[in-house]
Amino acid sequence: MMNVVTVFCRNAQRAGVFLLTLFAVGCGDTRDDFIGPRVKDACDESWPVCGRVAGCILGAEGYSEGRFPGRSQFIVQVPEASHVKLSFYMDEVTSAGEETVVIFHEEGCRARTRQAVDGRAVLDSMEKFSVFTREAELTGVGDHLIEFESDMQARYAVKVDITPLRNR
Repeated sequence: MMNVVTVFCRNAQRAGVFLLTLFAVGCGDTRDDFIGPRVKDACDESWPVCGRVAGCILGAEGYSEGRFPGRSQFIVQVPEASHVKLSFYMDEVTSAGEETVVIFHEEGCRARTRQAVDGRAVLDSMEKFSVFTREAELTGVGDHLIEFESDMQARYAVKVDITPLRNR
């Protein structure tokens, strides 16, 4: 006959293993989840676009990171009219700032879509969805400049997803 201490210890060990397993499975790093299998691009190259120079070309395989306050730009290559979704994961946030702006340019910068968002709204989005996103439909084929800037104080990771309009 087992004594009460032995039974308690065995049940505690089982519960501990269960809780440890639950913790390991259920608590992923959301930054790692956001990045997934993408590879970091330092965005320190010189790619010509719209009479300017962008640091990188981002697509489904890459992401970049940096710090706000500041501005950055990169190129997305669109093979056909597409829905472009720009997503930010932010951490080390110390100030919401006044405004975050994202500008999607058509190829050759013949047109643009400018989206400005209040700093508090950016943080609200982060709290609700763990990411801040902006989206636009780009109809031209080729290289498109995407610019963004913010006066918030934070570290960010940025990625882009491109979906042809015919698939939506």
